[in-house]
Amino acid sequence: MKHVFGPVSSKRLGQSLGVDLLPMKSCTWNCVYCQIGRTKHYVTERCEFYPPEEILKEIRDALQAGTHIDWITFVGSGETLLYKDIGYLIEEVKKMTAIPVAVITNGSLFHLEEVRRELLHADAVLPSLNAGSEELYERIDRPASGFTFKQHLDGLIQFRQEYKGKLWVEVMLLNGLNDSDEALNELAAAMKLVAPDMVHLVLPTRPAPEQQVVLPDNERIDRAVVILSTAAPVLHPAKGSMDLSSATDLLEAVTAIVFRHPVQEKELSAALLVRFSGDHERADQTMKELFCSGRFGTKEQAGEIYWIPS
Repeated sequence: MKHVFGPVSSKRLGQSLGVDLLPMKSCTWNCVYCQIGRTKHYVTERCEFYPPEEILKEIRDALQAGTHIDWITFVGSGETLLYKDIGYLIEEVKKMTAIPVAVITNGSLFHLEEVRRELLHADAVLPSLNAGSEELYERIDRPASGFTFKQHLDGLIQFRQEYKGKLWVEVMLLNGLNDSDEALNELAAAMKLVAPDMVHLVLPTRPAPEQQVVLPDNERIDRAVVILSTAAPVLHPAKGSMDLSSATDLLEAVTAIVFRHPVQEKELSAALLVRFSGDHERADQTMKELFCSGRFGTKEQAGEIYWIPS
């Protein structure tokens, strides 16, 4: 499938069927921590990158496969809301199934009324807010020209006032960037204005494009939970497990996932072991065959090996 991948384990959404709406990499930001790499050319104009019926057919086919799915999650190889009329896709998916729909976004386009309107029927929206000041916004998110922190924050506030679903704001906590008490207090003050239902605290565990991206230590993580909890409940989610049990073509299934975000080698190994009912020899052999396809490389991050596109 060109647009649909998984289900994959999500730190926030359990077994999530991903729906990628964009060409690689189409984004309004060039975040220092982005797991899919640097933004070489900013994209700021919304567009119907692919025919909606093509995307909906893939979603329908995935649903008919009968795999357990907790959420259908619209994501993008960049900024999801650059896909024009995502609202139509959400409405059509909700006609197909009772499985809830989530949208993961950086939130940079919420200043546009049409964007806010298109997301009103999503069950959960997960935008980013990584900084409480213009300075840190510029250093961490590195937006395209014309995108400002005030515009970003005002858009989130406006969306919260209009949206009745679950608003879960994601904070990427970065050592030496936004994990000081000063930065966290600024962030908490901004978060109070947004008033999300929950803050999802996430860490840069996957390989990042910039060397300065480092995991915060446990003391700073605990401190972030304390400070951000003054704005909303904070969730530091546990990671779920990858599900490859229903994949008809393992190479294509793993490729679809790895090309959208790095995959921990031990997570892939565990998923193969489940698929082959505990047969270690067969799982290990399949792992070797997948890697020998030439589609994948490896990269170490925080002592863990990740598969990345070759």
